[in-house]
Amino acid sequence: MPDASNGPLPRQQDVAPLDVAIVGGGLAGLYAIHRLRGLGLRVRAYEAGSGVGGTWFWNRYPGARCDVESLEYSYSFSNELQQDWKWPERYGTQPEILKYINHVADRFDLRRDIQLDTRIVAAHFESKANLWTLRTASGEEIRAPYCVMAAGNLSTPRVPDFKGLESFKGKWYHSGLWPHEGVDFTGLRVGVIGTGSSGVQMIPIIARQARHLHVFQRTANFSLPARNGPMEPERERCHKAEYPARRAAAAETPFAIGGYPKPTKSALTVSAKERSEAYEAKWQEGGSISYLYAYTDLLVNKESNDTASEFVRNKIRGIVRDPRTAELLAPKDHPIGTKRLCLDTDYYETYNLPNVSLIDVRSDPIREITGNGLRTGKRQFELDAIVFATGFDAMTGALREIDVRTSDGAVLRDHWAGGPLTYLGLMVAGFPNMFVVTGPGSPGVKTQMIASIEQHVDWIADALAHLRRKDLDRIEPTAKAEMDWVHHVNAVADSTLYPLANSWYMGANIPGKPRVFMPYVGGFDRYKKRCDEVAAKDYEGFVLSRHGAVAASA
Repeated sequence: MPDASNGPLPRQQDVAPLDVAIVGGGLAGLYAIHRLRGLGLRVRAYEAGSGVGGTWFWNRYPGARCDVESLEYSYSFSNELQQDWKWPERYGTQPEILKYINHVADRFDLRRDIQLDTRIVAAHFESKANLWTLRTASGEEIRAPYCVMAAGNLSTPRVPDFKGLESFKGKWYHSGLWPHEGVDFTGLRVGVIGTGSSGVQMIPIIARQARHLHVFQRTANFSLPARNGPMEPERERCHKAEYPARRAAAAETPFAIGGYPKPTKSALTVSAKERSEAYEAKWQEGGSISYLYAYTDLLVNKESNDTASEFVRNKIRGIVRDPRTAELLAPKDHPIGTKRLCLDTDYYETYNLPNVSLIDVRSDPIREITGNGLRTGKRQFELDAIVFATGFDAMTGALREIDVRTSDGAVLRDHWAGGPLTYLGLMVAGFPNMFVVTGPGSPGVKTQMIASIEQHVDWIADALAHLRRKDLDRIEPTAKAEMDWVHHVNAVADSTLYPLANSWYMGANIPGKPRVFMPYVGGFDRYKKRCDEVAAKDYEGFVLSRHGAVAASA
């Protein structure tokens, strides 16, 4: 990985005063630097890692790969960049995506405004001074009138609080904190805990190395074949020739991903034979969005969804030779698509290997980690290594780890005690001049993330430019606008099948976390239109002012 500099980076006291402090040096933080610099603003990003990349810097586990196609999962702000970069495969691997992110950092000279190895632990807003003060873990203080939280949706790894973990004599790993040097499991007895996206990607690879692999599954997840392969030159050429039109078309879809014909029929209006043929074609094509786009009502009508769910369950039964294992792997507790739909290469086939065992920890939960492995209620497993593919404190974890408060007495942890409250997922009432990129209440995690990142950062940049034109210096959503938006987000979710799943979209993987549906599932297209309307109506729902003197409100 390219070095960030030839020597130590200058700290706050050595650089010019900032206009905007950015928390995070991943895809969102990098674009925020580029876009806000373009306004002539003095910006600096603070990144906890020793390199840029965010999610793609930390998640180096075996098989880590994006589940959105490479030609879509990339920045659109520079046509030269998207024309020049060559993706070697249909779906980008972690090393390839990190290489791309580092290329972007170098190409647009972003590193000079990034401070690495710097974890922000506190952010305090002083109302009279109209100033945010950020404090790092080492005690450094950074001041700027505006703060952009670009800390990521999946950046707070969750290691379960298992009794006895400290006594384990082997080595344990978390998918989101993977050693940069990699891990060789050859000849080892390995336990993987978790079968979400990370587990589904790593299990086939670890199985090829391990003497024996025990997979500990509490909840089965639906997974579809990725059908990954080398990038087809003609496909790349055609896509790049139409990039601007394709990006514009993607913005008019719910997932911000183009290239898929919009469905026109309900799954219940066609014959069982026609449905089966449609699902089979999607299965052979590979990809998750295509499958969910087979019919208009797969995410809103349970009966329609049942047809799509049962098709995949039957595929699992046809692949996995042991009937008991197949039934354990066939999800029956949530409709397909209501949790993050996994993509895989040979995941289900892996359970046919003689050195792979599936352990159902829903019926026989893990009781403790022991010195030599782990113990469920009924069995003892001897293990040399344990891998936690147990996910993240999603969407709110990164911000809740920072002590965010204001001189007027607002404390973010308290404000979010009953679940996250935001206006448009962009700002929080009571916390002036603090923007959030793809926060709870936005469609980010349900979309092609880079499209959502660019849309958010562009909206933030336009808002700051508007303030400057009007000679204003403060923006904050009203409590009513925030509550109205939260109610809308939940009403939209309740009109779909999403709440039927006990997913990380609702914080269900974090003990004690309030069960509130966090993403906006009305679609990227509807969301972007709403954000644009708010801005066009003089930032409806926001109070814009100069040091407390109200200039405009809605």
